[in-house]
Amino acid sequence: MTSSSPSSSTLLERQKTTQRYPEAKVIVLDDDVNTFQHVVDCLRKIIPGMDEDKAWGLAHRIDGEGSAEVWRGPLEQAELYHQQLQTEGLTMAPLDRC
Repeated sequence: MTSSSPSSSTLLERQKTTQRYPEAKVIVLDDDVNTFQHVVDCLRKIIPGMDEDKAWGLAHRIDGEGSAEVWRGPLEQAELYHQQLQTEGLTMAPLDRC
């Protein structure tokens, strides 16, 4: 029977890997149902830090271009804002992971 000493054993080194937390974009689509005021009110109520001027600018972009990214960040928060905006009646694009 042979014995092995600690110096002859193979040690596995831990590899440090950094994984980026998944992010997503929340995109509102243009429709013929919601008014500018409703879109602005929803954005201000749901999206943190959204001021009135930015909300109006996004509402005009949604109308003029057919859609606008209204928020980007961690996936879980994006899912929440997406669901809340949809519940308010806004027409939403599927979450766009980035």
